[in-house]
Amino acid sequence: MRYILITQIAILRSSFLISLSIKWLHFALEFAFRLKVSSIHELYIEEAGNPNGKPVVFLHGGPGGGIEAKHRRYFNPEKYRIILFDQRGSGKSTPHASLEENTTWDLVNDIEQIRDRLDIEKWLVFGGSWGSTLSLAYAETHPQRVNGLILRGIFLCRPQEIQWFYQEGCNWIYPELFDEYKSLIPFEEQSNMVKAYYERLTSEDEEVQLKAAKAWSKWEGSTARLIYDKETVDSFTIDQTALSIARIECHYFYNNCFFDSDNQLLDNAYKIQHIPTTIIHGRYDVICPAKNAWELHKALPKSKLIFVPGAGHSASEAGITDALVSLTDEFNG
Repeated sequence: MRYILITQIAILRSSFLISLSIKWLHFALEFAFRLKVSSIHELYIEEAGNPNGKPVVFLHGGPGGGIEAKHRRYFNPEKYRIILFDQRGSGKSTPHASLEENTTWDLVNDIEQIRDRLDIEKWLVFGGSWGSTLSLAYAETHPQRVNGLILRGIFLCRPQEIQWFYQEGCNWIYPELFDEYKSLIPFEEQSNMVKAYYERLTSEDEEVQLKAAKAWSKWEGSTARLIYDKETVDSFTIDQTALSIARIECHYFYNNCFFDSDNQLLDNAYKIQHIPTTIIHGRYDVICPAKNAWELHKALPKSKLIFVPGAGHSASEAGITDALVSLTDEFNG
């Protein structure tokens, strides 16, 4: 592989730049390639940073969210070999928004295929929101391949978590936004919103799919930050993004993320007790409430838990970004 020189720009931390909270403002993508992982799916994969640095794999949220250039910025490019990829059906991976052969365990296998392709023995696993779910599922399946976990916005995909956000709970905090999300579904179907949306998101009518996708994704984007942010909402409701997020999320949640039990990740936490783990969670996260992080921390008593005051769910909120950057610096100091 041929690697190009990275340009690193250090940002001074000051009051007017704290919203960025990122030391590494920009550095170039070094290498991108595609990997066929099944007869159907082909993944888009990026690598950046120091080819001789500490390997780290970034697992994006959703499922269905995809990677962005800003995701590289959590890592010092002089010290890290940074691997990012679009999960099945997401971003530039193909086929877009596909639900076929798309389960948690397919994604776990994909991560192993990428690691093997890049000849990496062990790596740091970094994931937020759904990425934290996938990070835990991967680590519990392949603990010998993980030398550290950085987890943000913990989502354990338990039925009560799905119920909280899509049925009853979060609607008490954002009633007007929930009513908009609910309005697409006839009253007689509203007792099971995930099922009702699943039927529309898997409809053969593409217009029905897109309408449902935009409503589903808008609800998530509207609640992602502590303070409502129109730019965030707009990014969630772009047609292509909305379709992959809504279809794949609903597919996973309708199927209990393909886990064997409701509490699988916590029940199997004993397998990763030896792995250094830090958990970062916004105190006022309404998508994935702080209780999730607390219960994971109790299941991993050697882990470090950081609650970020004045922050919600989004990794781009200043306090969370700052904590993540500081942690990756510390982990590879």
